[in-house]
Amino acid sequence: MTIDQVATTDYHTGGEPFRIVAEPPVAIAGATVAERRMSAIHDSDVDTLRRLLCSEPRGHADMYGGFITPPDDPGACFGVLFWHQDGFSTACGHGSIALAVWALDTGRVARDPRGTTEVVIDVPSGRVTLRVHPGGVDFVNVPSYVLAEQVAVPTARGEATVDVAYGGAIYAHLDAASVGLSVTPEHYRDLIAIGREVKWALNDSEHARHPLDDRLGGIYGTVLYDDLGTDEHGNPHQRNVTVFADGQVDRSPCGSGTCSRVAVLAAAGRLAPGRTLIHDSIAGTRFHARIAERVTAADRPAVIPVVTGTAYRTGEHRFFLDPADPLGAGFVLR
Repeated sequence: MTIDQVATTDYHTGGEPFRIVAEPPVAIAGATVAERRMSAIHDSDVDTLRRLLCSEPRGHADMYGGFITPPDDPGACFGVLFWHQDGFSTACGHGSIALAVWALDTGRVARDPRGTTEVVIDVPSGRVTLRVHPGGVDFVNVPSYVLAEQVAVPTARGEATVDVAYGGAIYAHLDAASVGLSVTPEHYRDLIAIGREVKWALNDSEHARHPLDDRLGGIYGTVLYDDLGTDEHGNPHQRNVTVFADGQVDRSPCGSGTCSRVAVLAAAGRLAPGRTLIHDSIAGTRFHARIAERVTAADRPAVIPVVTGTAYRTGEHRFFLDPADPLGAGFVLR
């Protein structure tokens, strides 16, 4: 495959990058976004494009982005295939927030003069709704629920205990203090190390199975959190870092990770309808999350979470691949 050039528009949501490719220069097979994800995993042309945009010198080890696709049906504005340094993900909350802002910035979706504009997007885990308003963007996710509680995981820091929950992707949740850490920049490398340990220890276990769709299985990331108590209104306040894929770090509070966090806190009675989770990132940015509705999904109690954040455009790029370049599609130094 020959790639002459690729045009992108880049955003960040809470500090986490999101690189949007509106017109991917390669064909992506499949009738739905979920099918396109599975096709892309095994398609060398699509994967070459992903690596080109993720890798240095055009990207970096923690790069994230998405290829715009047709929607599954006319009920959505468009579809998106999410990608990162290690492959193609099932969900991405921060990317969905960025896409909603991009859709209005580019005129792909007309801004509602009444103040709130709805953007519906098909993603591999299902259909999500974004509401863009003067205060930011509300990300209304798929039903989210707990898969396992109090799972023991052996680590280099001793036995850790985690909860496992689904929020469009499957996450393990670990109290950082329980393994002698806090979610602060000085513990950055240690947080990555144990986040990777937990992910790979559980990735092929029964706890990482999606109850309805094998394509959504596997531990996508580890949410390491600090519990900061509650505010004066009784709203829980936590700080987290999500270590996903194979050691990537989310600079934002993580959109789909926050949704799975809402599911865990709701199941534990820590977050009730009418309350808001104040969710900070290791970089000091913040999402707010709440329960829109209690539902049943996959034959278990679930919630529809709503995460509110903001996204900002950082640049527009036109990348080239010189056939004489000895680095080809790039390289990665972690």
